[in-house]
Amino acid sequence: MPESSLDELLSDAFEQKLMDLAEQNAAKYQSAHPFPHIVFDNFLPEAAAEAALRDFPDPRKLDWAKFDNQMEKKLAFASVEKLPQGDREVLYFMNTRPVVKFLEKLTGIKAIIPDPWYEGGGLHQIIPGGKLGVHADFNTHPRLNLDRRINMLIYLNKDWKEEYGGHFELWNKDMTQSEAQILPLFNRCAIFSTTSWSFHGHPNPLTCPPDRTRKSIATYYYTNGRPEEEKGDAHSTLFKARPGEVLEATKAPKRQITMGKLAQKLMPPILYDAIKPKR
Repeated sequence: MPESSLDELLSDAFEQKLMDLAEQNAAKYQSAHPFPHIVFDNFLPEAAAEAALRDFPDPRKLDWAKFDNQMEKKLAFASVEKLPQGDREVLYFMNTRPVVKFLEKLTGIKAIIPDPWYEGGGLHQIIPGGKLGVHADFNTHPRLNLDRRINMLIYLNKDWKEEYGGHFELWNKDMTQSEAQILPLFNRCAIFSTTSWSFHGHPNPLTCPPDRTRKSIATYYYTNGRPEEEKGDAHSTLFKARPGEVLEATKAPKRQITMGKLAQKLMPPILYDAIKPKR
């Protein structure tokens, strides 16, 4: 069995490194545009990052969840306990007390709760031609009914060239421009705060060689409640069109919502309540 990376990940020295990073970068994170975010290079101890890449499963060697539609073409796997050791240990570590302390200090968000289900997280892999359209994430944990507040991504792509694409993009609230583009380099960590308007994605099809894939590890963090100005109805992933882009999948839902509101206005309440769609 390969040597464990957990000892170094859970060492006092690495915890202190995380707390120093948080203290030195909290103001930068919290004032970043288009929404709070930051990028750290060489984030994990080298041995842990190497082990995670070494053990990262091939697209054909795991029962990946497959997404293939207009807005997303990717692979995902969230059953962390079934992963090889190198990836499993990093994901377990990302849900520990030292990481929660680090995130609270960095983001200014208190009482952060990690996710034992790794809902929507775990390993992500994109093959050539794949992408993830610009979107805001689901905002409420489907099992725990907690508010999603932070995403933490670690990339595992060695010798990744600019022309391969795969940039992680952060878009402004009115979807007029991408304000940050992050190349998914090996052991690069991207952290950002999530709201219903923190639009982000990897919207351009991947152009890496056929024997390469874009590999990442993802964990998400929650709180019980969120600031009043961020509150809204629970929703799933909200895909957004870039300038000049047409999203076929959004046409029908927009009409349904409009007709539903019209019906609510025209019908007596007792009749509307009897026929309104169940959530």
